[in-house]
Amino acid sequence: MNNIKATPLTPQDFVVEQISENEANIIAYPFETGYAVSLAHPLRRFLLSSSVGYAPVAVKIEGAKHEFDSVRGMLEDISDFIINLKGIRFKLNHNNTEAEANYSFVGPCEIKGQDLENEDVSIVTPDNFLATLNEDATLNFTVKIYQGIGYVPSEDIRDEFSDDYIVLDAFFTPVKRATYKIEKMLVDDNPNFERVILNILTDGQVSPLDAFRNSLNVMHSQLSVFNSEISIQSPTTIETIEESDELKKLLASIDDLGLSARSYNCLNRSDIKMIGEIVLMSENDLKNVKNLGKKSFEEILEKVEEFGFAVGYDLSAELKNALIKKIEAQ
Repeated sequence: MNNIKATPLTPQDFVVEQISENEANIIAYPFETGYAVSLAHPLRRFLLSSSVGYAPVAVKIEGAKHEFDSVRGMLEDISDFIINLKGIRFKLNHNNTEAEANYSFVGPCEIKGQDLENEDVSIVTPDNFLATLNEDATLNFTVKIYQGIGYVPSEDIRDEFSDDYIVLDAFFTPVKRATYKIEKMLVDDNPNFERVILNILTDGQVSPLDAFRNSLNVMHSQLSVFNSEISIQSPTTIETIEESDELKKLLASIDDLGLSARSYNCLNRSDIKMIGEIVLMSENDLKNVKNLGKKSFEEILEKVEEFGFAVGYDLSAELKNALIKKIEAQ
């Protein structure tokens, strides 16, 4: 009877083996036979397709009208400049999802990734080469940098920019490699158990562990579509979330933010009653609230941050689902 089971063994051990700053092994065990690959394969897919990164999506170069043009005094033509620019990996600061970076260089000089850093933009590939300027050259250009996932061809976003911009194919994925291997292991004299080793290498925009966390959140959010019919959360988990201080703060009235009358009235007229409703919005969604001006927009951002959250805050899947259900029930 000891060979008859009512439920599969639940893995208990989880180890993060840091190989370098941008590479790590995620190890979990023990799994029943066949279960390890069932978990590892979709996680690998989510790591490669759904990890959030940053990429230049458009560039405006003074004196250049298209990608086959050239700039006086710059050794590289514009097509080579664009290839080099796409090879530089950006990272936006202050939780920004997009940025416009303006640059001006006077020759003679050799421009590298590290020269593009400023208050809003960090460079995770500082030694990557961009361009070479002669002594009589001046190079002025503006780069639009966005946050995103996967690959977006320039044709899909061309209409979003004015004609003086050269639109770029955007490769956002910060995960350079995601592989896994399954090893047999012994559990209570039974050799038919497995250990999964997931190797993750990133370009430095995110850490391997953060990329792994994101893939878990994506997997869980995809499965949550079944929650309306079949609860995949344990009652203890649901009860813990519903009683959490974090959820209670999100369900608090916008009165608690201490907004000015103008900002409050704009939200109230749009039927936004709870702080959590603002947190679930993107910055663009908030900007589109009727009659909401720039000062009111900035005030709301500031007040929500003082409350411990942010517009577009990355809530856990469980907390997000619980918040949405509470809002819909009002």
